[in-house]
Amino acid sequence: MSSPDTEELATTPPPAERNAPAATDGGRFWRGLTGSLAAGMAVLAVCVVAIAAVCLFTGSPGPGLLMLIGHPVAAALALLAQRVVDGRAGRVAGFAGLGVVVSVTAALSLFWWS
Repeated sequence: MSSPDTEELATTPPPAERNAPAATDGGRFWRGLTGSLAAGMAVLAVCVVAIAAVCLFTGSPGPGLLMLIGHPVAAALALLAQRVVDGRAGRVAGFAGLGVVVSVTAALSLFWWS
């Protein structure tokens, strides 16, 4: 036999699910794509800084100052925009996702594809 309190707990979704925006298939794809780009940019920024540290200790030429500043800034912008993408729905999420794509594309085109 269950009490009304336990029935309410069983049917009420956790707070994270109540506040989460409803995602369509296209929305899930967009969130996944921009999330992957933001995470990849963060990993790339950590790798560039680690390589610069190794080059500093070995005396080898490494990435320049512009790369050392640009990669973490681009990664921070992409991660902040992705946070908006994950927390909002509609046009705001779409434009924030566009911000992720722009920051990652800018970093790659300025530092790698030139």
